[in-house]
Amino acid sequence: MALADPAQPAPPQSRVKILWPIALGLVLFLMGLWALHHLLASIDVHQVIAQIKATPWPTLGAAVGATALGYLALVGYDFWALHYLGKQLPLRTVALGGFLGYAFGNTVGISVISGGAVRYRIYSAAGLNAFEVAALSSYIALAMGLGLTMVGALALCVHPAALAGVISAPEPVIRIGALAATALILGGAFWLSYTGRALRIRNREIAMPVPRILIGQLGVALFDSTMAAGALWVLMPAGTPPFASFVAIYAAASMVGILSHVPGGVGVFETVVIAALPAGVPLGEAAAGLLAFRMIYFLLPFVIAFVVVSLNEARLAGGWATRVFGEISEPMRPVISGIEGLAPRIAGVAVLGLGFWMVIVALMPVLGRQGGEPGLITAVLAEGGTQLCALAGVLLIVLSHGLVRRVRLAYWLVLAGLVLGVISVLAADLDIDNAVVLSLAAVVLLPFRGAFHRRVALTEGGYGPLWFAVILGMVASAAVFFFLAYAAHPYSNALWLDFTASSPTPRALRAGLLISALLLGFLLWLTLRPMRRFTFSVDPEQDIAVAEILAAQDVPQGWFALTGDKCVMFSPDRSAFLMYAQRGGMRVVLGDPVGPPEAARQLAWEFHERAVSEGLTPVFYEVSTTNLPLWIEMGYALHKIGEEAVVDLQKFSLSGPKFKTMRAEQNRALRDGFTLEIAAPPHAPELIATLREVSDAWLAGQKGREKGFSIGRFDPRYLNHCEIALIRRGGEILGFANLLGGPGARHFAIDLMRYRPEAADGVMQFLFIGLIEALRDRGATELSLGLAPLAGLPDRASARLTSRLGNLIYRHGGSFYNFEGLRRFKQKFRPEWRPHYVALPPGTSPYLALTEITLLISGGARNLLTKD
Repeated sequence: MALADPAQPAPPQSRVKILWPIALGLVLFLMGLWALHHLLASIDVHQVIAQIKATPWPTLGAAVGATALGYLALVGYDFWALHYLGKQLPLRTVALGGFLGYAFGNTVGISVISGGAVRYRIYSAAGLNAFEVAALSSYIALAMGLGLTMVGALALCVHPAALAGVISAPEPVIRIGALAATALILGGAFWLSYTGRALRIRNREIAMPVPRILIGQLGVALFDSTMAAGALWVLMPAGTPPFASFVAIYAAASMVGILSHVPGGVGVFETVVIAALPAGVPLGEAAAGLLAFRMIYFLLPFVIAFVVVSLNEARLAGGWATRVFGEISEPMRPVISGIEGLAPRIAGVAVLGLGFWMVIVALMPVLGRQGGEPGLITAVLAEGGTQLCALAGVLLIVLSHGLVRRVRLAYWLVLAGLVLGVISVLAADLDIDNAVVLSLAAVVLLPFRGAFHRRVALTEGGYGPLWFAVILGMVASAAVFFFLAYAAHPYSNALWLDFTASSPTPRALRAGLLISALLLGFLLWLTLRPMRRFTFSVDPEQDIAVAEILAAQDVPQGWFALTGDKCVMFSPDRSAFLMYAQRGGMRVVLGDPVGPPEAARQLAWEFHERAVSEGLTPVFYEVSTTNLPLWIEMGYALHKIGEEAVVDLQKFSLSGPKFKTMRAEQNRALRDGFTLEIAAPPHAPELIATLREVSDAWLAGQKGREKGFSIGRFDPRYLNHCEIALIRRGGEILGFANLLGGPGARHFAIDLMRYRPEAADGVMQFLFIGLIEALRDRGATELSLGLAPLAGLPDRASARLTSRLGNLIYRHGGSFYNFEGLRRFKQKFRPEWRPHYVALPPGTSPYLALTEITLLISGGARNLLTKD
């Protein structure tokens, strides 16, 4: 089987599929930022900051109270979603999963730390599987969108003039349209609920819950949207439309923000709200209200959630946190432990935000308090502190990526960067507030230190298009902030040489230049640096190294690394390996990484980062449940592809009525002269030649050519690594199978199973039973009969389309492959069925991935059904 050159670049189509959503989101963000800058061009940023500081405490308390009630309502989405799925979890588990999911997902809004990833961590530890959590997340997204649309339409029915600044249509037309939309949404939802029918939109089906759940869900949506709109409304200045009208503005702005796919709707949401406000509303005060709302409704819950996770990390570790807050109860311990894998991403996002905030502080030194009388020492401290603040901000932004990748060095450098930030803000303006914030951030990060275990280069791999887009968005936001802040200060070249303590504008100019130079230099270095590319291993000792690892790990699937049609990638200490091949723009790993758990995890990350750095899509095919937490940490989606049949050798017995027929067939085969022999490697050339005759005769009756990748090929070099089970009759070899596993192993699997067509009747059954008995006598514990493709996939209406399509092929695809017959045959041996998955990075189509893997196994489209 010919493999593509691993060093070849990814096809243009695959790059486009990865880049266009990110590029579109960045363009929409920049357009929203430009529109916001245009709307706020006349405001004074100093007054906006002063307005926020002058907000009365009762107003802030009302906004915080509405936010608390809103997040309580958000947990209701999870509550009703679980009822829809027929699942029951403890209320405190639902509360924790709902709050953390919304606190992190609402603030960040990107896949690196989505609400779905948080929920998976918590709810899977409480007993839900990956597909149930995926169905729950999909239900919540649909319920929130439906509820927000309904609330906005209802508000427009009452106050059609609410969006007069956005929609240029007569009020009667807006009211009629809103009434029609409300009737359509409510009427359609209840009709589908009562009839039990599903709404089909292209290839998706939407099934409504029963009326009881639907009514509860609509109540949650109404309360949630009302509280969120109320939290913003109390912060808005005089002249803002009445609350009932403002709800329509909030709903419309939220929907536009969601549809823009901009993380958190930043810039887009604010633009719509400001554009919809009456002309008499002061823009500066409106901007202050929107900024305060962002801080209260989004940033405050994120900070609280971050502290909750940090405290629980400390409680799990024991020590002072356990003494102060008590031990975690046994029912909640698995749930709290499930959040541990999210710590690096949460920390990375938090540090990224802190770095951006320090950049803003450097560009606006007057946000702090001036310390001391203007003089030389004060000027030196202010200048040095501002530039150090800019340097620390850029350092934290760059290091945040290393935290997401769990790099140990990045963690310690972040702590150093936070200390540098404290020193810089104190030196620049004696800014106690920011110094306290940075100090608390360092303290909160301390319990996470165990999560950062990777000893790799800080800048090696992983800097994808999304990261570049985030940095460009931050630079654009900082630039807009700078121009708004200093719009009243005319530019002159003399500003660059003004170093007096009472002149913040020149310091901000120089800080901006330093920030731009550092980020631009780093981005250019990342772009122009030489790439580490994958290559085929030419190490003559490779097979020996693989065999040594397999002898220590006892993983039968790892023996496929010896087939010669895949590349092998080792960990730096050569204690772990993975095997992969490439087709098109995809790098496909077969199975889980083999080796000690820590080395295997490190190797998976290394493979992912190197593939992404080359613009290729990493895929892990036929992975087991062993490393499910790892795939979730890496942000991968799991799609079930079948189930592996594993026989417990120590429990298997032909006695009893269930095996009566099989027992009779086995006895008849023995009377007919069938015998089983296990030949140890290396094998004589004469034996290999005979086995080739059997193999060629078997292949002559099959569709397509010999397969590869996830299936062994008839290759003498490969077979000479394996024990081979031979079925003889009167000395003639009727069939054979090679075993995956060493002589002293306890876990075995069967790969090639081939026989002479004229002796097909009963040969494989005799082989399986004979192997079970022979391996059991040797002390082995498990024998894998191989994967039953597409078996065990859910066929519910709420299941993924890939699962339902696979289930359909499983039941009706006999003309291509006897999927159901294969599972039926293996079920005769009463095995344990273990699920296997394909793990795909975000945005990867499972249909495209499985198509490429199928062609990789078959050796090309022509080889699927033909031998020509």
